Amino acid sequence: MPKIVMTADMTLMSEYNKHVFLGFAACAPKVIPTWLYRKIFCPPVEEENGHVKYGHCGQRKIEAALINNGYSESDVAVVRPDKLEDVVSDETKVLCITTHDPLGLGPASTTFSNLVGRESYTSYYFRKLINNRLIRKYNLKVIVGGSGAWQLTDVRIMGKLGIDCVVVGEGEITAVDVISKAINGENLPLFVQGEVVPLEHIPLIRNPTLNGIIEICRGCGRGCRFCNPTMLNFRCQPIEYIMKEALVNVEAGRGILFHAEDVLRYKADKFVPNEKAVLKLFEEGKKLTDSIGISHFAHASVAAKPSLVENISEIMQAGSKKCPFISGQVGIETGSPRLVEKYMKGKAKPFKPQEWPEMIIQSHKILHDNHWVPPETIIFGLPGETSEDIKQTMDLIDDLKEYKSLIVPLFFVPIGNLKENGFFTIKNALPEHWQLLSMCFKHDFKWIYSIAEENLPSVGMNSLKIWGIRKVIRYMHKRMMPFMEIMDGGKNPIEEYAHNKTSRFSFNLFHDYQAGLSP
Repeated sequence: MPKIVMTADMTLMSEYNKHVFLGFAACAPKVIPTWLYRKIFCPPVEEENGHVKYGHCGQRKIEAALINNGYSESDVAVVRPDKLEDVVSDETKVLCITTHDPLGLGPASTTFSNLVGRESYTSYYFRKLINNRLIRKYNLKVIVGGSGAWQLTDVRIMGKLGIDCVVVGEGEITAVDVISKAINGENLPLFVQGEVVPLEHIPLIRNPTLNGIIEICRGCGRGCRFCNPTMLNFRCQPIEYIMKEALVNVEAGRGILFHAEDVLRYKADKFVPNEKAVLKLFEEGKKLTDSIGISHFAHASVAAKPSLVENISEIMQAGSKKCPFISGQVGIETGSPRLVEKYMKGKAKPFKPQEWPEMIIQSHKILHDNHWVPPETIIFGLPGETSEDIKQTMDLIDDLKEYKSLIVPLFFVPIGNLKENGFFTIKNALPEHWQLLSMCFKHDFKWIYSIAEENLPSVGMNSLKIWGIRKVIRYMHKRMMPFMEIMDGGKNPIEEYAHNKTSRFSFNLFHDYQAGLSP
């Protein structure tokens, strides 16, 4: 039986019906029954004898680092939270939890939970995991890491949740050291900042990852003030290393999902993409599988090297039945050159902040012409944002209405170099914020039907699940329409509903959804 058990909440232990961007639903508020939510958006990952067949990429890295540091494969188990009873025993000493959003304080969660007044699925399932009776039964040391670990760096929160140590940042060196101390019965630090891992010390994964995710670069280097400082250390893996990890996934029946903060900057010296290196990455991947995706890219990289997007689309046969379109998350964040200059100057490079709106439009033209359909983010409430800044963002969104994409509004969260600022909430919203929010929703509902029609069948999703997703989309669209009408007037729809009890619509989405399922 394993000494070290690694797990995560159920929203992370999923392949999202083989469509990684359905993972956005993990941050949604609890407005539909959990059984239906899990079936449509977050079905549990396959498992064998209690062990997951496909693990979170970060867990696979720590798993490999532990084995490289002298632990045997039998010492370490990566397990779904609902299968802990199958592997945890008296021999187990440490429970390592990977988390992205344990308290529901991430940008997406705070946005939608704040609007609806319900907690996110991420916080619900994390709480369910951390309260598992086996932790107390076996007196396990609980170590938490992952991109959401920053939410737990408070002694009171740790005490309440029974967490022994929180690791923030990279873990292949630091987390392994903390785990070893826990096994040896040594005192653990409450919080520890993960040491930046030299490229040559980042281990190769030994087992396949969820949706075939492969980390090709670590860090970013653009220096946005609202991101974590560790993102500044940018380095890229050699292509031989990447293909070895890709082969692990392909041999396990999965495709390849290249992951980086900007996949198009692979092996770039500065901010103009290295076209030859990126195309080589896709060409080598194509030799292993036809199923290749990317996690993130930057509009500035698209606009700086249009031929790169064109050539990737040609390699992937984008626009064909087997590859209807290419997708990857990308940030618009704002349409205000003033805010770009103040908070994210590096995100515009090699362009100037003043060129930001036009560059975003140009990037969309390139993406549209080459069958790329991105989910994009807009940040609401950057410190000092004015009505004029918001109007500039609205103008930009209006210019993008003919380009197929999904625009995800995110409320500002104080992390990185802006952690001394407060969270943006609906209480801080200006009339223009509500109008911008309505524009985002209208844009998304305009395009989401065709995106679903084109993409869901291509990832092998069965007709029943596709029907369920369509039903949820239609339901949400219908229920949101009256709210968008109020937001168009620059008003808070929640307050309007509270003052108008005879309204023809209800804000109790959970109640309404159950009613909608009734015969």
